[in-house]
Amino acid sequence: MSDLGDFTEFSTDGDADATDTETDPEPDDPSTEADDFESYDVSPAGSDRGLGSVAVSQGLRVAEDGDETTLRAFITSDNRESVRLGKYLLVPYPDEETLFCRITALEYAQEFEADDATEIHARRAMRREDFTERDYKFVASLEPVAVLFSEGDDLQRRMTDRVPKPGAVVGEATDAEEIKTGLAIPSNGIFLGHLSVGGETVRTAASPPTIDYRLKDDYADGDPLVFRHTLVAGGTGSGKTHASKNVLRQYLDSAYPMDDGREVSTAVVQFDPQDEYAAMHDDNPDMTDGVARRLDREGVARGGHEDTVAFVPEVDGSSYGGGGHRAEQVPFTVPFSMVRRRPWLVAGARLNDNQYQALDYLLGRFFDDYGAGGTYDEFTTYLDDPALREELDESGRVHEATFDAVRRRALGSAFRRVFDQDARPVTEQVHELVRPGGLTVVPTYHVNDSRATELVVLAVASLLVDEKLSNDPAYDRIKETPLILGMDEAHNFLTDAESVQARKVISKFTEAAKQGRKERLGLFLITQDPQDVAESVFKQVNTKLVLNLGDEDAISSVNIPPKLEDKVPYMSKGQMVVYSPDNSEPVEVTGLSTCVTRHGD
Repeated sequence: MSDLGDFTEFSTDGDADATDTETDPEPDDPSTEADDFESYDVSPAGSDRGLGSVAVSQGLRVAEDGDETTLRAFITSDNRESVRLGKYLLVPYPDEETLFCRITALEYAQEFEADDATEIHARRAMRREDFTERDYKFVASLEPVAVLFSEGDDLQRRMTDRVPKPGAVVGEATDAEEIKTGLAIPSNGIFLGHLSVGGETVRTAASPPTIDYRLKDDYADGDPLVFRHTLVAGGTGSGKTHASKNVLRQYLDSAYPMDDGREVSTAVVQFDPQDEYAAMHDDNPDMTDGVARRLDREGVARGGHEDTVAFVPEVDGSSYGGGGHRAEQVPFTVPFSMVRRRPWLVAGARLNDNQYQALDYLLGRFFDDYGAGGTYDEFTTYLDDPALREELDESGRVHEATFDAVRRRALGSAFRRVFDQDARPVTEQVHELVRPGGLTVVPTYHVNDSRATELVVLAVASLLVDEKLSNDPAYDRIKETPLILGMDEAHNFLTDAESVQARKVISKFTEAAKQGRKERLGLFLITQDPQDVAESVFKQVNTKLVLNLGDEDAISSVNIPPKLEDKVPYMSKGQMVVYSPDNSEPVEVTGLSTCVTRHGD
């Protein structure tokens, strides 16, 4: 009689009276023994350490080409439930060095040469309530990340250049210093959240048990990454506004040295299409004392930022309701005089190159005749002059058809609603707009015209960018203050297009991104459609915070490593992938569940 037992034939229709006549296996059958180690020789005596050991059954190899690396670990049965993809492990070398690695694959393999795809095995498995772990090998494939070694009192890392010994004990990385060093995470800088794996926060035995993830923010350690620009990408409900507020709040407590040796606090100007960021003026009523104490211990800036101003654009036919926050409200208008240096503001999306040149010429003549304070109404009256049209056509300067096209496009209703409204011009309020250590929020939720919204945002943003890039600035306040320019729904303003206006905008912001490090200008772009942000701007962004995105094109456009790209659609609210090559290895991070300022209702 076989020790696997014997089954009678089962009826094809699964009748309940079909009987199982399997006999009991022999008492000495090893498959019936308890799942423990008493029957194995596990000398020397003592308690186990680690999760398992390095295996060589399928080779043991590290190579410059990661695809040629073969590094696997056998995981003992009592450790298998705690092992997850992405978990960080340590493998010691015989000397004082250690291999830091991460799990990239997990698999069960047969322990004994037997066919377990049989009727007998299937029936047995269906009737068992437990799973006999020792019948199978559980093997983890590992990706080497770095070799850790001590240099004096400091723990250092270098690229993987050694192969561990067969049978080396594999243990979980639980020391914060080892994990931070292995992943090249700075100890100091701007707080983004806590390191996580598979959505679970990495825990250590220290206090606090979490591992904080920070961005470089000191010239002693290279350029502060804020001036190499940040992208926050996430779908609706992913928590991108919550995360953005938490990050911007940290920057409001930072300061940077300028070329003249002064250290100046950061100014933030945030364009806000949903009227959410002015609430950063207020404390979060949901912040408990326990959470506050924990944030204080970790050095995380929290609480409402008192120096917050809602810089409200005055637009004809629109009224700002105040958003329910307590921040000061300062109205402003966009003066038509700004167009003198920025003809593309009134170019619209449909002017071709020839028409744009004609517009530029007409604006030049207008401001020469009317002076720098010429208004939009005066410009439209100027274009209504038939004598001007005839003169320019006869001189060959501007063809009459081109003149008519420019006039039609320059008389848009959005221009009339935005320019020269009943408020102080933004150019006369630069000191209120840019304040060292101050947050200026430009809300546009109340503007019910997308063209008018675009005009307001581009006018104010271009003023800031032009002054930052200028060698002869008109406003020293902008030039001499570290500035973060935040733009929510950035895809609406920085999208690639064939129109003259779009090309001018993209060219301007591309140059701003390139010169950001030198001019202390950081772009902080927030979007749910990263694929629509112009590539020339996008490729200047060093730090990407990618929250949940469901669109495949959006996910592929952020250009993060494939091993993390696949996780993006499954991110819960507040979870993110941080890809910042000049800061650390690509990692998962869980943001704070409690916003450090007021957020939402």
